[in-house]
Amino acid sequence: MMSSILTAARPIKNGLLKIAPRETVRRRDCVNLFISSHQIHTDTAKKCPYNIVFLRHGQSTWNRDNRFIGWTDTPLTEEGVIEARAAGQALSRSGIQFDAVHTSLLRRAIRTTNVVLMELGQEYIPVHKHFRLNERMYGSLVGLNKKECVKQFGKEQVKRWRRSYDEPPPPMDPATHPFWPGHDPRYKHMIEQIPLHESLKCTVKRSSVYWDSVIAPALLQGKSVLVVGHENNLRSLLMRLEQIPEQDIIQLNLPRAMPLAYKLDENLKPVNLRADGSLDDATGFLQGTWLGGDDAVSKILKRDEQQVYDTSIQENLEIGSKSVGESWKTWMDLSSSRSAEKAPLKRRHPVLNGSTQIISESFEEEGQARRLA
Repeated sequence: MMSSILTAARPIKNGLLKIAPRETVRRRDCVNLFISSHQIHTDTAKKCPYNIVFLRHGQSTWNRDNRFIGWTDTPLTEEGVIEARAAGQALSRSGIQFDAVHTSLLRRAIRTTNVVLMELGQEYIPVHKHFRLNERMYGSLVGLNKKECVKQFGKEQVKRWRRSYDEPPPPMDPATHPFWPGHDPRYKHMIEQIPLHESLKCTVKRSSVYWDSVIAPALLQGKSVLVVGHENNLRSLLMRLEQIPEQDIIQLNLPRAMPLAYKLDENLKPVNLRADGSLDDATGFLQGTWLGGDDAVSKILKRDEQQVYDTSIQENLEIGSKSVGESWKTWMDLSSSRSAEKAPLKRRHPVLNGSTQIISESFEEEGQARRLA
């Protein structure tokens, strides 16, 4: 039964699921769409019964320091807390009422979850933590500076280690590596399950178990779900959901603390709310809607690309000279899908504006209905 609710998937050996090639024309099973070149059909958002939002955690200490993190339990920085608060307020403006949150065992994701729920006023909902939503294991690269690795091994090699589908980094030696997770008490009952290194393929296998057994059944029950995770683990989930081919997934990057919202049909397939059926402008792979807008996401992804791969830039782009107040204003501007004071909608892509607005209106109506029930 489970294979029937996943995106064009069919079972293969070892319990994995093979993703069918990406369809040129997307099926919209939950509604009949009326499409014009300048209008998004509002009824599409209102009739689709499932809501899921993906959110990467805020800045951690090793994000700031440009180091490979993996399963290392690095805390949020002050800037990371600001990012999480801004994400929470963006979600609050959307009006969505979540039924549950799913996150990893790592505190950068857990604290992001807590901060977001505080901003939403939804601290009462269940938060489920599981190692299957941990970041991918970066093996012997853990703790190393990413830009220094680019200088030593070359840009293409580091990019394959970070973003390719089936090329893992070199394995970690548990006996000598200072950041071997086996020393962490949270894993004391699952030492044998700690990977020495992982490719995205390995991460897909790990996260798919959780999706199939926990998240998908919850969505089919009509629950609205927030997944707070890590870049590669979220990439593994989105690869399945969006049917992104193995050879293309190397190009998909995800920003921190920018909510990515989806409406799903009864088969848990993404419903594209853009009038022309196009994919997002920021990455070119996703049917979901960035609640902060594609322009803001593009700016963050450009900075992240330069931070890792541009060896001509000596400064750390994660460390700014802004005060806490200035950082807060910057992140609020980036994460705001609709600003009452400055109305930034005029500066963003018209199709995205409509998509963001319709998702927000739909979530607001669902929230009002729940409060009245």
